[in-house]
Amino acid sequence: MRLPSPSPVEPRHRLSSQTDETSKRRSLRNRDAKDLDKGGLHGSFQYRNWTGKFSTLKVVLVLIVLGTVYTLYRSPAVHIADHPSNNNSRYLLWMMESSALDPRYVSSAEIHWDHMSDVVEKLTGKSGYQGVGFINLNDDEIAQWKDLIPDCDHVALHLGHMKSNITWESLYPEWIDEEEQFEVPTCPSLPWIQVPGKPRLDLVVVKLPCNKAGKWSRDVVRLHLQLAAARVAASSKGLHDVHVLFITDCFPIPNLFIGKELVSRQGNLWLFKPNLHQLRQKVQLPIGSCELTVPLKAKDTFYSASAKREAYATILHSANFYVCGAITAAQSIRMAGSTRDLVILVDDSITEHHRSGLAAAGWKIYSIQRIRNPKAEAEAYNEWNYSKFRLWQLTEYDKIIFIDADMLILRNIDFLFEMPEISATGNNATLFNSGVMVVEPSNSTFQLLMDHINEIVSYNGGDQGYLNEVYTWWHRIPKHMNFLKHFWEGDEPEIKQMKTRLFGTDPPILYVLHYLGNKPWLCFRDYDCNWNVDILQEFASDVAHKTWWRVHDAMPENLQKFCLLRSKQKAQLEWDRMQAEKGNYTDGHWKIKIKDKRLETCYEDFCYWESMLWHWGDKNWTDNSTNSLSPPPALKTPLSSLATQRRAKHPHKEVGRTRQSEATYLPVDLVSDILLRLPAKSAAKFRCVSKVWSSITTQPSFITSFTARSIPHLLILSEKKGKLFGFSIPQNQNLDSKPQQQAEIYAMTYPENRSLF
Repeated sequence: MRLPSPSPVEPRHRLSSQTDETSKRRSLRNRDAKDLDKGGLHGSFQYRNWTGKFSTLKVVLVLIVLGTVYTLYRSPAVHIADHPSNNNSRYLLWMMESSALDPRYVSSAEIHWDHMSDVVEKLTGKSGYQGVGFINLNDDEIAQWKDLIPDCDHVALHLGHMKSNITWESLYPEWIDEEEQFEVPTCPSLPWIQVPGKPRLDLVVVKLPCNKAGKWSRDVVRLHLQLAAARVAASSKGLHDVHVLFITDCFPIPNLFIGKELVSRQGNLWLFKPNLHQLRQKVQLPIGSCELTVPLKAKDTFYSASAKREAYATILHSANFYVCGAITAAQSIRMAGSTRDLVILVDDSITEHHRSGLAAAGWKIYSIQRIRNPKAEAEAYNEWNYSKFRLWQLTEYDKIIFIDADMLILRNIDFLFEMPEISATGNNATLFNSGVMVVEPSNSTFQLLMDHINEIVSYNGGDQGYLNEVYTWWHRIPKHMNFLKHFWEGDEPEIKQMKTRLFGTDPPILYVLHYLGNKPWLCFRDYDCNWNVDILQEFASDVAHKTWWRVHDAMPENLQKFCLLRSKQKAQLEWDRMQAEKGNYTDGHWKIKIKDKRLETCYEDFCYWESMLWHWGDKNWTDNSTNSLSPPPALKTPLSSLATQRRAKHPHKEVGRTRQSEATYLPVDLVSDILLRLPAKSAAKFRCVSKVWSSITTQPSFITSFTARSIPHLLILSEKKGKLFGFSIPQNQNLDSKPQQQAEIYAMTYPENRSLF
């Protein structure tokens, strides 16, 4: 009977160190240095070889050049090239590398010329075209274009092949030295096309490889060709339009040439009319996550002329557990100084009451239909998390900064609206963390996400894994803009101390603090409850916990009530504390006395959370009476005050709070009087337990007084362990109205001689 809240260990989050240990940095640096040394020696040796044996190689070179003429005839033509160097020896090396056909660049895509004719018809102003540029097409394919667009120059653009040691992992390393403590991160250099001054290129045609049997979306050659095409188009002068046509069996990079720029698609032909201003900005970005897109010390203030078309967004679906988190996140955004719109997507599971709280916090509420993950099991945590794709339907905004509802924005991050889609922090391996990401809404992009929902396999079964398969070309922002509350087991003591300081620094150094594990609002405020669960201790930080509660306390009281604890959650917290006590956890948090007032505050129909522990963990037992949440428009009397009233009236009848090993017998007149006055309408909800009680009491009059009666659920819970526990009724209360709310447990016997009080 564990609380059905979202899994505390979110699979989409990396479980390795965010601030990698010093030894790892040194290891990476030393390894890279060795690689560079080897490369340098090898290059020096090659240079001496060529200069020392130049005359010997003349004949060989002539034969090689002649031998490749036929090969070049069938390979992409070389008309215009960007020569790496004028140095004779390096130039000769380049000639040898370029003349050989690199199989990585070969595309098996078949060109359907009838489809091509239809696409060409979509080109506007083609009668005034001066030139068409071709990348990665052979002479036969280029010749066919003379019939399609005859009255312009046809230019074969040569793109030098990248070095074979450049891999996706070198473009998207798991870790870079963001603080530049040991080195300045740099990306590998790639050869680019030298764009001709004349003729003006009005159309760029590029043929892409697509190895669907492999990792085509992370093919470095495929990325190289698309970036090269973008650079050619972006180099256009003046105000005339440039179109880019891709021939590929796999969809192009969706955030380089975006969906709303797609003019026509026929089979494997994709015709785009890019926004050249935006494209020029994109080609200035690092080619991968090997460098930061945003400097570590970014400016906190940012002016945008289109601020009204920019918004922060989050999403809630399937449960109300994150309502408090979303309300507090909104508070943190405003405290950080942002005035951008706040947009929240919610499904039907979010009640009107909770929607009112979200609206009061400043969120603009958009109702959505959930999107099911077709590869998820029924009732699984990830069954509906593809609902996040609805973000791309917020087309009234040009830019969205998505944030998870379990975050605090400690410093203004409005400057991220200047960044392109997808800008995010690294997660693990070559992947990004989708907890904070820049999104550019587009209905066509949304449709792209939906079109491939059955074929793309998410690495973690969730939306983050899916988006990482679609948006493989992403842009790294500093981890301070999505800093995970997490201590890796390999973190050295100084790293843990540094993280702890970052969690609590005021004024803050971190921009965004991302709370993993059990969320602060689902713990008592006294300490981080992750300490009481062995597998969650890596997420435990009392300092970060206090930081969240400082923001909570700054909220108006009418918003704080949305962070009250459910009865089930109180039972969950007590269960975890008891397990920590049983395991004698050395951190000792289980010894701390709870002072959080929410412990004594109940807003549900069922408030006896202590009774739930009798069946806690039983797989075949359900507690239907406590599954539904009721809105808390007004708070009921704290439980402790009810017990105090009862003890004041019957001090001689009070059952002690001492730990006991046998059943505690209650006064027959007290218990029977309460049970006889229960409303008959509650009989359908509760079971008769006279047989159970008859086996543990020797009071015949007690049994007779309620043999045919149904009793509250709290007494049923004693069935498993066969123990009695007492409860009291406050004075002057009408027992005909929900007596289960008014009765108060004030003593009980708990298994293993442990009291719950």
